[in-house]
Amino acid sequence: MAIADFFDAKLFMSATITLVVIMDPPGTVPVFLSLVGRKPVATRARAARQAVLVSLLVISLFAVAGQAILAYLGIGIPALQGAGGLLLLLIALQLLTGSGHEPEAAAEDVNVALVPLGTPLLAGPGAIAATIVFVRQADGHIGAYIALALAIVMTHFVIYICMRYSGVVIRLIKESGITLLAKVAGLLLAAIAVELVANSVRGFIAGGS
Repeated sequence: MAIADFFDAKLFMSATITLVVIMDPPGTVPVFLSLVGRKPVATRARAARQAVLVSLLVISLFAVAGQAILAYLGIGIPALQGAGGLLLLLIALQLLTGSGHEPEAAAEDVNVALVPLGTPLLAGPGAIAATIVFVRQADGHIGAYIALALAIVMTHFVIYICMRYSGVVIRLIKESGITLLAKVAGLLLAAIAVELVANSVRGFIAGGS
């Protein structure tokens, strides 16, 4: 048997690069810091771990049963993009106005890790759609499925490293820098949200699937 029967290196590289570009590990750092940058190191570490686990769970779920879930619910990728865009826009407005991004309880720290970090920022419509496309490309080959699984795990490991050690950035930018990052992150999130909504509208116009 060929090595490709057990591991599709081409699909692994393609999926890893695509997911890293879409999920943008370095780009998550400003948003992560704007939400939990003022929290203790242990809280930031827990939030990073929870966000990555949530994203990994969501992406894995859609890799295994994404097509079936969307077909059963009658939901297309444009609908996912629109919903994700609206949710990110709400978070962006909170960051820009300075409200709603300083949780008062530990339970709210967990919520921040789940939403918006875990989803839709990491496990967003783009990553979900790309994963479903790669599953289709695998077309039942075991080696391709293994390569895709490793690509998903590798991408989330890179994301975790970026968020887990974002404390280095905190030591450099201090409190005022975190406040500035919150505004910048809010602006970037708003732009991403508008782009998602625009893609959603284009998708519906083109056919809604």
